[in-house]
Amino acid sequence: MPTPDFIRDLRASIGHQLLYLPGVSAVVFDDQDRVLLGRRADNGRWTIICGIPEPGEQPATAVVREVEEETAVRCVPERIVLVRTLAPVTYPNDDKCQFVDVCFRCRAVGGEARVNDDESLDVGWFPLDALPEMEDFSLSRIKQALEDGPTWFEPIVAE
Repeated sequence: MPTPDFIRDLRASIGHQLLYLPGVSAVVFDDQDRVLLGRRADNGRWTIICGIPEPGEQPATAVVREVEEETAVRCVPERIVLVRTLAPVTYPNDDKCQFVDVCFRCRAVGGEARVNDDESLDVGWFPLDALPEMEDFSLSRIKQALEDGPTWFEPIVAE
């Protein structure tokens, strides 16, 4: 995923220090209840669609923008699936980030799934019983999106 300009500007001042950033992810279903996935250009793995909101951008607006930018699919958010702080990550250039992910269940309303930017090698719709190999990040969010329960969040640990 290309680094947004606002992060490049911050990095000019703070170097490689840990940045705590918002993130959004989307579990997008079509009318056949298939899930939209992209195969990332940076690591070749299949995943749900993810991104970083621009400063001042609402998470729901960001997730709709990210899905369309990466896949050419237009979607509408239906509900928040989960909110979770992810483990810190260090990128090959030594930049450190930690994201708080807001994951949305979305419904496709238009467009045709295709690679729409340089972040993906492939994009496609997958039946739930024929998902490609994916990391737990995507699998857990897909599972949560299929449930009708409340938004998932990490339980509070008493100190």
